[in-house]
Amino acid sequence: MTQIIDPPRAALAIRGGQAGRRHITRTEVLRRQLDQIAPGVAVVCMVPVTTAGAHGTYVMLLNDLAQPIGDDDAHRAAGRLIRAAFPAARDTAHDYYVQTGCLIDAAPAAPADLGTDTAPVIR
Repeated sequence: MTQIIDPPRAALAIRGGQAGRRHITRTEVLRRQLDQIAPGVAVVCMVPVTTAGAHGTYVMLLNDLAQPIGDDDAHRAAGRLIRAAFPAARDTAHDYYVQTGCLIDAAPAAPADLGTDTAPVIR
């Protein structure tokens, strides 16, 4: 017995598969390039900073044990690579996890119990 999928659902499934393949390809390319820049990097932490009116980004490379690795040149190269791959991620702190290819918003947030409006209440 053959199941017939309606055309809109089939198109969504095809587009989802294509997006998944693009994500896997981008993750592997970034992983390979980051491994050339700083072998053993697991997380790229990027924090926007302002010093004497000049805006910049502080980049830290961490290994699997959350120990900093790499020199200044490696940090600059990794920061340029991640900013080129994710151009919209410039205004807040972000962590890029090399193994999964996920860019996570790392902006600090207060717990909801403090009464601030920066965190949602989880019940």
